[in-house]
Amino acid sequence: MKINTNPNKIAAAIFDMDGLLIDSERMALSCWHDAAEQLGHSIAAEIPLGMIGMHSSKTEAYLHAALGPHFPVAQLRAATHEIYLARSHETINLRPGVIELLDFLKQHAIVCAVATSTKRAMANHHLSISGLWPYFQFAVCGDEITHPKPAPDIYLKVIGQLGVPAANCVVFEDSNFGAQAGHAAGCRVIMVPDLLPASAQTQALGIEMVDSLLTAKQILEQSQAQR
Repeated sequence: MKINTNPNKIAAAIFDMDGLLIDSERMALSCWHDAAEQLGHSIAAEIPLGMIGMHSSKTEAYLHAALGPHFPVAQLRAATHEIYLARSHETINLRPGVIELLDFLKQHAIVCAVATSTKRAMANHHLSISGLWPYFQFAVCGDEITHPKPAPDIYLKVIGQLGVPAANCVVFEDSNFGAQAGHAAGCRVIMVPDLLPASAQTQALGIEMVDSLLTAKQILEQSQAQR
């Protein structure tokens, strides 16, 4: 765990969605493996893990590089998408500490928004079925920006809509791409690694790293108490 002292007052909180708010990453991993099996193939565990936090526009090239030019990547992506759609119509579990942190932010009048690489239709569905939409003013989604994470574009767009300086925004992320994007946008970043640990590149940024959103809430509580 790495915690920094940050003197800036927090006026807004920006959240990634998959793997941070909802436990959708584990479900997605199983969908990739089941889709491959459906097509008569098997894929190594590290291949879908490598796509955590990756924008969908980059997955085809990534899979071709990882699986070879003759692997039926288009069929794999289509089958995975179908399986994922079917499974995500059921309730998606929340990550530990989500409600506690969101309630704390609401009590302190800290506005919240979502910045997710997931497309709008899927993000709307996930935030609705999980009961999280009422906590957020808006979301910016992966199909609404040009340059995906780790580029800062999605966070810059959220900050622009919030009308709050980046220095007064805290970003919560679970992925390396997302943490790097939030940092590049000039925000305070609290990373909660889930399926993948922080990379050396992410650690070099000096951002805060905690084991859960419950711990993140405790950090913000301490910051509020000191003001």
